[in-house]
Amino acid sequence: MIEVVCAIVEQHGRVLLTQRSEQMREPMLWEFPGGKLESGETEQQALVREIKEELGIDVEPYHRLEPVQHPYPGHTVVLIPYLCQYNGGVINLLEHRAYRWATPGELPGFNWCPADVPIVETYLKLVKNRG
Repeated sequence: MIEVVCAIVEQHGRVLLTQRSEQMREPMLWEFPGGKLESGETEQQALVREIKEELGIDVEPYHRLEPVQHPYPGHTVVLIPYLCQYNGGVINLLEHRAYRWATPGELPGFNWCPADVPIVETYLKLVKNRG
């Protein structure tokens, strides 16, 4: 079981998505950016570190959503999503192929990694309930 945190970074009514590169597992699919927890880290610490390492921006996790378990061949991922505030920096793609700031209404149109699909659905319900 691999624990992975992911960031739903919100800014100006849009959310940050990243497209996996050709060299990554699940190539060319879209995801909420994040990464694996390291020993001794809290989920929030791991998320702040991963987003800084992968994208060069600063985020502040503020609300944990329901984790999603997704089986892959040979392992299971527990994806732990957090709503995050964007706190600055310029996006610099160090691992991903592309990024996009998308409105909630645009999210269903992306080709998502399978583990992210339930998180997209949960996020859309949350946004609708905020409305």
